[in-house]
Amino acid sequence: MADHFLDNSASAQRNRMLDALRCGPITTIEARKNLDIMMPGTRIHELRHREGYAIETVRVWRPTDAGKLHSVAQYILMTREKGNA
Repeated sequence: MADHFLDNSASAQRNRMLDALRCGPITTIEARKNLDIMMPGTRIHELRHREGYAIETVRVWRPTDAGKLHSVAQYILMTREKGNA
């Protein structure tokens, strides 16, 4: 549960997102619900442009907690370290 995230700074959110991406792909819905990141696209943009990570975005259909399907972004870390191909 996201209750344990005390630091909600952009930097802390980027770190949470990167840690999650290292374990596998993550969707917008998952980032909001499990990582307490309300604007995952912004954190992904920062990881790409400030930190140099190669992260791919694909569109997938996922249900929300209300059960309605939405087309959302799924983010995939393509490189393990900054700037490496």
